[in-house]
Amino acid sequence: MAGLEPRAPQGSGGERHRSERIGWLRAAVLGANDGIVSTASLVLGVAAAGADHRTVLLTSVSGLIAGAMSMAAGEFVSVHSQKDTETADLARERAELKSDPHGEQRELAGIYMRRGLDHHLADQVARQLMAHDALGAHARDELGFSPTTAARPTQAALASAASFSVGAALPIGVVLVAAPAQLLLWVTIAALAFLAGLGATSALIGGAGQWRGAWRVTFWGAIAMAVTAGAGALFGAVA
Repeated sequence: MAGLEPRAPQGSGGERHRSERIGWLRAAVLGANDGIVSTASLVLGVAAAGADHRTVLLTSVSGLIAGAMSMAAGEFVSVHSQKDTETADLARERAELKSDPHGEQRELAGIYMRRGLDHHLADQVARQLMAHDALGAHARDELGFSPTTAARPTQAALASAASFSVGAALPIGVVLVAAPAQLLLWVTIAALAFLAGLGATSALIGGAGQWRGAWRVTFWGAIAMAVTAGAGALFGAVA
């Protein structure tokens, strides 16, 4: 994004913040969580309906492939829509800077005054920042854009597809090694353990509380699997 290129920290003491991980972390956690929950739920639902082991395995592998492609496509389209909006806003801002640079400088100074600078200092800061990078200054301080939150459709799509595949492969691995008679039990236990680990790891990376992250992800995953298993058992009994 023009005017918002990430800059490397200057010198050896440059700080790195956890918010720099927001883009890929969100997509990766969402993909892995969906992979575990949807695939484990699919396994439980099909197994509870009385399907044989081979059918459960084929269904779960098909779910992995379909889910990964769906996650990639969905993330690419949604994040690209965000990027299109950002691009349109920047184009409008670029045109306003060209047609009324003094008005844009006053607008920027007004933003800094609302943040606590006096009129003289706000005007001086606005003038110097616009001389250095007018579009970048307005993108950051007027539109709220930043390199950390900039839309990256391809990165989001690849991260979601890869993490979904990894997450989905975990319950499929359990299906491969578990005895058919104990499939429901072991897939449930393993999926909850995987979800707890995912929640704790993502919380650790993001700087949040690990226990809360683990509990939140595990709780909602357990509800999803319970509902799906119940539906599978119901329809299996009716069929």
